[in-house]
Order: sequence, then C-alpha cells, then structure tokens
Amino acid sequence: MDTIRRWLAFVLCLGIAGTATDLLLLDHLESWTQLIPLFALGLAALTLLWNSLGGGASAIRALQVVMVFTILIGGLGMFLHYRGNAEFQTEIDPSIEGAALFWKVVRAKAPPAIAPAAMVQLGLIGLAYAFRHPSLDSKPVRSETQEP
Repeated sequence: MDTIRRWLAFVLCLGIAGTATDLLLLDHLESWTQLIPLFALGLAALTLLWNSLGGGASAIRALQVVMVFTILIGGLGMFLHYRGNAEFQTEIDPSIEGAALFWKVVRAKAPPAIAPAAMVQLGLIGLAYAFRHPSLDSKPVRSETQEP
C-alpha cells in the first residue's frame, strides 16, 4: 500500500503542477473566478508539502478538505464554462436550444466546457492518497496502571 500511496502522491504532484502551468499559460487570470482553481492548486501543493514534511494527521485532514474543495471547484468550473459557452452560442444563433445547444457547447474549444473536470480528477486522486492514511491511525495509548 505504501508504494501505491507514493505513486498517488507523485501523480497528484504532477497533476497539480501541470494544471497550474496550463492555467497560467492560458492566462486564466482575467477575473477573480479564474483565480479560484489556481488558489486551490496552491493550497493542494502546500498541504502535500506539509504532509511530506511529517505533518501527521492534521496535514492529511487538511489535504482531505482541500481535495473536497478542489472537486467542488471543478464542478463549479464546468458549470461556469458551460454557461459562458451557452451564452455565446445563443448570441450567435438565438434559435439554438435543447440537445443542439448542449452538443455545440460541450464541443466548444474556448473555453472547453469539460476542462475543469481535471480539478475533479485531482481531488479524487488526493482523496485516494489520503484514504486510510497511516497518519490517521489513532490507537489509544493504554496507561500502565489500569483502574479497576
């Protein structure tokens, strides 16, 4: 299990670095909502660093919170990308609706409606890494003298 956990941490680090780099190269900085995924990726990187420095159970719990936050941000991003694309498509063709609108929106290249799902994927990898993490084992310490 240790090997799998190390691989998950490695993949999570690569995913965080790659996604953050992609967002920065795409100039995903135009509004405060575009900064949200970068903020989440920064928090994820910091909690992973904290964990690697021996942060113990509190570092793992913090990582779990950040990963849930990352999943929610991915869902919000898909919604915002979809809505932006739908507004653009209906401006171009006011008669478009239903399935035709849906397929046009999800196939759009700018902004890609499904791209924020990468945040969901990173969040799930992080939660898999933290699942039953050894740092969370809290075995009660027994005192030498037991009361009757």
